[in-house]
Amino acid sequence: MIFTRTLLRRHSVLPGFDLALGFALLYLSLIVLVPLSAAFLKTATLSWGQFLEATTTPRVLASYRLTFGASLLAAALNALFGLIVAWVLVRYDFPFKRLVDALVDLPFALPTAVAGIALTAIWAQNGWLGQWLPFQVSFTPLGVWVALVFIGLPFVVRTVQPVLEDVNQELEEAAATLGATRWQTFAKVVFPILSPALLTGFALAFARALGEYGSVIFIAGNMPMISEITPLIIISKLEQYDYAGATAVAVVMLGVSFALLLAINSLQAWARRRQGML
Repeated sequence: MIFTRTLLRRHSVLPGFDLALGFALLYLSLIVLVPLSAAFLKTATLSWGQFLEATTTPRVLASYRLTFGASLLAAALNALFGLIVAWVLVRYDFPFKRLVDALVDLPFALPTAVAGIALTAIWAQNGWLGQWLPFQVSFTPLGVWVALVFIGLPFVVRTVQPVLEDVNQELEEAAATLGATRWQTFAKVVFPILSPALLTGFALAFARALGEYGSVIFIAGNMPMISEITPLIIISKLEQYDYAGATAVAVVMLGVSFALLLAINSLQAWARRRQGML
């Protein structure tokens, strides 16, 4: 162990472990810890009763249900179809493959407000796709879910794709030689290898959806108790100069999000240990 550490220090391209660690901690403190600490400190100015009053009104609770529910469902759908998209991009050659591969990153590059306006126009009752549906998508909770699916897809595809490229196809051929069906080969050979990356993509898509504002705000309709997301509640409180109330709602979002992501990461670590990767 001591020899390995000494060898890494000798051949490191960075100026040194201690200095690099110091810069890393300083950067993380300025970018992450200080803003989050400010939110907690502002919330601490409220009494416990004021905190409950700000975070548990029926309108805020309805926004929690919509935001967390739509984010979980969107991340789940992206986990399924993101895996299929990654599989097609890795395992098959077809015309315009590079174009399709680049389209996956479009939600990353497209301004969220532009995405929201485009989705609203497409799924409106007189839009290209919405006019053919017997139900309304834009300005409903379903529209919120559609926007969150749009922005979350690249997180799953780009997480699963490199792992799938490293999967040795000889394992699948060996399973087929031993008489395994396609489903058995996928379930018992391929999926266990992909599951940690798939869980990571799911967690990233879920976390991204929780804080999404620009692409959702146009298609949601923002009707209180129906299609109002929690980030809009926070913006509304800020516009009313209720900074402590806004940070209180943000702290609740942060706490629940952290608990969910911790659970997902624990599940991911369990999957890695089961495969002997840790």
